[in-house]
Amino acid sequence: MKFGKEFASQMVPEWQAAYMNYNFLKTLLKEIMIFRQQQSLSQDNQVNLRPQPLKVGTLKRRGSLFRAFSGLTSRYGMKSPKKDKEDEVILVSAMHTADEEQGEHVHGQSYQTFFLRAAEQGSEYEIVFFRRLDDEFNKVVSFYRAKVEEVVKEAEELNLQMDALIALRIKVNDPAAVTPFINERNTGYPLEVIHEEQQEKGLDRPREYQMASLDVLKHVKINTTAESPLSAVKSLFNSSKSDLQFNKNELRDAKEKLKQAFIEFHEKLRFLKNYAFLNQLAFSKIMKKYDKITSRNASDAYLKMVEESYLGQSDEVAKLIERVESAFVKHFCNGNRHQGMSTLKPNAKRRRHRVTFFVGCFFGCSLALVVAIIVNMHNRDLLKSNGRTQYMNTIFPLYTLFGFLVLHMLMYAANVYYWTRYRVNYSFIFGFKPGTEMGYTEVLLLSSGLSVLTLAAVLSNLEMELDANTKSYSTLTELLPLGLVIVVLLITFCPFNIFYRANRFFLLVCLWRCICAPFYAITLPDFFLADQFTSQVQLLRSLQFYVCYYGWGDFKQRDAKPCNESDVYDIITIVIAVIPYWIRLLQCIRRWWGGQDPTQGLNGLKYFSTIVAVVSRTIQTQLTQKKLKAAARTFKIIAGSTSGVATIFNTYWDIAMDWGLLCKNSDNPWLRDKLILPNRSIYFIAMVLNVILRLAWMQTVLDFHDAPFLHKNALIAIVACLEIIRRGIWNFFRLENEHLSNVGKFRAVKSVPLPFSYEHDDKNQ
Repeated sequence: MKFGKEFASQMVPEWQAAYMNYNFLKTLLKEIMIFRQQQSLSQDNQVNLRPQPLKVGTLKRRGSLFRAFSGLTSRYGMKSPKKDKEDEVILVSAMHTADEEQGEHVHGQSYQTFFLRAAEQGSEYEIVFFRRLDDEFNKVVSFYRAKVEEVVKEAEELNLQMDALIALRIKVNDPAAVTPFINERNTGYPLEVIHEEQQEKGLDRPREYQMASLDVLKHVKINTTAESPLSAVKSLFNSSKSDLQFNKNELRDAKEKLKQAFIEFHEKLRFLKNYAFLNQLAFSKIMKKYDKITSRNASDAYLKMVEESYLGQSDEVAKLIERVESAFVKHFCNGNRHQGMSTLKPNAKRRRHRVTFFVGCFFGCSLALVVAIIVNMHNRDLLKSNGRTQYMNTIFPLYTLFGFLVLHMLMYAANVYYWTRYRVNYSFIFGFKPGTEMGYTEVLLLSSGLSVLTLAAVLSNLEMELDANTKSYSTLTELLPLGLVIVVLLITFCPFNIFYRANRFFLLVCLWRCICAPFYAITLPDFFLADQFTSQVQLLRSLQFYVCYYGWGDFKQRDAKPCNESDVYDIITIVIAVIPYWIRLLQCIRRWWGGQDPTQGLNGLKYFSTIVAVVSRTIQTQLTQKKLKAAARTFKIIAGSTSGVATIFNTYWDIAMDWGLLCKNSDNPWLRDKLILPNRSIYFIAMVLNVILRLAWMQTVLDFHDAPFLHKNALIAIVACLEIIRRGIWNFFRLENEHLSNVGKFRAVKSVPLPFSYEHDDKNQ
């Protein structure tokens, strides 16, 4: 792999703009090379009558074999031979800023390179190259210095948090042992910490101990109250932080929060260390390319400056990594370094070839089953049989549930593939535990496996219904979809570490938080999942039909009329359709009330308008089925107007707010300044598709007409599939916009709430 691709693959996606622009500098070098080639050709044309030297390109490799061996341990030394001043190409100097010269605090120095061969022909290309090279280097140093200052401040905050944790641990675990030390020095309990000055100087002295002060507990409040509906209700009446009760639950919760804070802080430090290393390597590579193209020797001088700069000399990050690892192993892993390092540095997820193999097998089986079902239906002319209508009213809605699930998973697999391809950090955005996120092959494995089970059940249902030898088992035929639902639910709630338990648990937690929407702080996975349910209303109605069809025993006669003609069933149908939008409305209210985003008030209004449209449409459909023409005509007007308003509102919000597009004065007209996809036309196509698919959904909502060649349930299923496809397209651009928001803020690590709160006066003392 070329260095440019390797360099891009190892970047922190959210910091990509802060890295050295290697490709841009390569294009400048290419311009220098083209100029030199043209100059060489012009000289050759002038002396074309002279005998040309023999080309010895084939001896180039052999000549390199006679060079002196430099040694594996640099036995000839790292210093290059001294050069005369006549051989110097560049002069690099550190330029102090005006504020620094006046004695004020600044971030450091800026570096400037002077090209000493400006009199040569074509030197303007090299002057531009070094000017841009300096810009990139100053950008990298400035970003690195700012991030180092940021992590130093975070380290100081973690120091205060650890003081409070250790004091709380002493108070909870062994309060009686504290008394002698308090009486003796009034400082607390001995904490075994070797002074860093002794470690750095290598002094062999007896260990000196610092004392962990219990006075800290008088000046902190705890934030470890577990987030729950009950705690949310209590916070409405008492907004202050809870006081310390000195119990083991507080200690456990505080320790868990601080442990997670250390893990995220260590990850940020590793990102910074890798950032410094990659950029130094990139500057080395680009200067070596310059020397090779120009046959000069300027890299030594420039790389010496890079090595002596803050980027090369700063060791704060390395020291912090050592101290964080030491403290983490000691205080959170009982001194077990192997356990501590495996937690701080989780192993990279490896791709398993058997997953790809089974995906291929399941997709092949699915295609074979589809062909078998089509052939079976054609040979027996099932589409024109007397039982077609009965089958479409009963069995078809039972199996469409799995079709909606499979299609949604396929769209999600496509999203994961393109997020990975265009380096959208979906794992960080969703908050997956490192190494547990599912790749697109794993999602395809689940979807293809479920499709095989569903299609096999459909084919078995057809065979058992039509086979003369098994017609007596008609009741068993009806139980096949229910058995499949039970299998899916058992796998979903299985407590054992199989079938991607971490992802299933993550999904269930997000689902619970959606159900208890106003009582939890809303995170992106919560409202992202709730948005998926707004596109799966028909799936929820299929679940409702399952409960009615099997709960009331209608499956024994294969008769759906008791469900469809029940007034209670009609009311539940309205409630089921409203639930996803109601959850999103509550989430918007919670985010608006908590001050997270003032625009969530308008977002909540959008979902309220959708609720009104869905309710009016459902009532209008039910009145039409009951042949109450006058009332149905009135509600059709209401449904048409409310659905039109909701469609316009939702479409604008999708494109302008969720996708961040329709920016008139941006660098990319009507899009946004930063785009991930290289082809801008894809964004316009996505916007048009969003409008069309929403209008298709609106057509079903208004119930304009039924297709004569399709059963009504089939038409409903097709339009529901179009909505799922629209949601899949929405998912990609929604997460792309979130990723670019993180990139703009250079936010690459989760912010973990700390367990203790210090007052400002106490923190400064």
